[in-house]
Amino acid sequence: MRKDFYIFRHGQSTYNVEGRTQGQTNASILTDLGKEQALTVGERLKDKGIEIIVTSPLKRAMQTAELANKTLNLPVKTDDHFIEVNVGVVEGMHYTKIRDEYTDIFNKMHTPGDEFEDICYPGGESKKQVRERVFEGLEEWSNKEYSNIAVSSHGIMLTQTLVALGQRVDDVKNGSILHIKKEEGVWSIVEWL
Repeated sequence: MRKDFYIFRHGQSTYNVEGRTQGQTNASILTDLGKEQALTVGERLKDKGIEIIVTSPLKRAMQTAELANKTLNLPVKTDDHFIEVNVGVVEGMHYTKIRDEYTDIFNKMHTPGDEFEDICYPGGESKKQVRERVFEGLEEWSNKEYSNIAVSSHGIMLTQTLVALGQRVDDVKNGSILHIKKEEGVWSIVEWL
């Protein structure tokens, strides 16, 4: 049986604007532009037959799910599998400070693909660990009764989903929607919406 997932990155957040790394902080919330992007996500998904929205428990993802849901009017559930990467000691720090203090790790963490998949900031999580966690969650949801599921999540979560499916990208824009499917036990990219 085919299962379709529409994974979207949260709208622009206050930390995005400030140039600070977010990780699993809950201090970052949507800007006015981020709220508009979230509403647009709902409009773009309204004809996809989505049955449920699953969201990261972080405020910026939950706000995005709630605003997208103004159009969709669906049940919303939180799931820790789809939380952003844990960046450990650098959480909330400005990117320029991270580059200065953790140059080698920063460069490796920002290299697209899986070349440095086991690297992480002190106290943090590697890209490989993110992929494993995300696909554990996707597998669990693919075994539920739903056929069309929306997921409100984060940039690194999305880039690592793409890496797992054979695609390398530098970044995913706020409000972007990736449509993937699982069919005959195989995950693949369908399209960007």
